[in-house]
Amino acid sequence: MAPVSNSDSSQVRAVSSADDQNGTPPAFTRAVEAMHEASLRAELTLGTIRPPQRLAPFSHAVGLEVHAVDEDLGQIPEDSQGDAFGRLILLHDPGADDAWDGPMRLVAYIQADMDDEVAGDPLLPDVAWQWLNEGLHECGARFTNLGGTVTSTASVRFGEIGGPPRAHQLEMRASWTAEDVELAAHVEAFSHVLANVAGLPPVGVTELGR
Repeated sequence: MAPVSNSDSSQVRAVSSADDQNGTPPAFTRAVEAMHEASLRAELTLGTIRPPQRLAPFSHAVGLEVHAVDEDLGQIPEDSQGDAFGRLILLHDPGADDAWDGPMRLVAYIQADMDDEVAGDPLLPDVAWQWLNEGLHECGARFTNLGGTVTSTASVRFGEIGGPPRAHQLEMRASWTAEDVELAAHVEAFSHVLANVAGLPPVGVTELGR
């Protein structure tokens, strides 16, 4: 998934202008633009992905991946493979006030490979959910009706199959209602959760051994 470039952002604005003329609500147009204005750390890439169909009259989705940064080059290697990713889907239904307590609903999904030591912590799901709550508040995202699940799984490989003999994954599924169209803070909060789940160090801190 390629990161969003300046040209990508310009394309979003151009498409949004055309959509406004074709009946797309201005609130949805602004919400989509705001999602692509989020400020992300260097290890994360963001790109537009195909949203699910028929869940709402208007929808937009972005995907985020975690990649290692080459310390010497100061950039993400082109051949790097992410082991953690997330999807954040915007659903807009002007008539959904009763169901969602607002017309803008965000649906989030994260999947990440975990180290054995971390995955063995029985409180991991609780901690991951706390990261989401704290991220939304710390980034200033205005929201209501937050709910979801966090699942920690383990798999064991047998016989002639590639990959590590044991693997652990964390999955988070969550949704909440945005109280306004300025969704950059929501994307940034979501990216913080993804970074924490992926085990990235705090911004500006280099892990020993890298």
